[in-house]
Amino acid sequence: MRTTLTYRVLPTLTAGLEYNPIANDLGPIANWLALPEHDSWPALIVGTSSDRIGTSHGRSFYATLSKDLEAWTGLPIAPYVGASFGTFDDELTEIAGLSIRWSERVGTTSLWDGHNLHHIIETYIGDRHTLGLVIANLDGDYDLGVSYSVGL
Repeated sequence: MRTTLTYRVLPTLTAGLEYNPIANDLGPIANWLALPEHDSWPALIVGTSSDRIGTSHGRSFYATLSKDLEAWTGLPIAPYVGASFGTFDDELTEIAGLSIRWSERVGTTSLWDGHNLHHIIETYIGDRHTLGLVIANLDGDYDLGVSYSVGL
């Protein structure tokens, strides 16, 4: 279980806190768009958050390259690749994912966290609310969860 509170400090920077009440773990989160995506190159994003899904504690420090490929492929897809250092396992690992926009209100993301492949299905409700179903793979066992976010 994770609860986050983030604030958009700048158009390219969000920062906040993340709390796992089950493990009584509180830590910082941040996400910085260091290099915006352009027609000919991907975006570079760096940040920190709790370690991967399924860990009880630890921090993750990551960098990813992402690119919306719809203009090139005609498909509403956006892959990303990167690296993450997680303090739970004290290791650097590859991360990757693929987002698909099925409609204006529905999207999916499949993400590889270096250990497991997870899936998220989200629907956007109005301009400020997002409701999601999370399918988390924890070393071969699958758990279902929900996510909810509201923008103020």
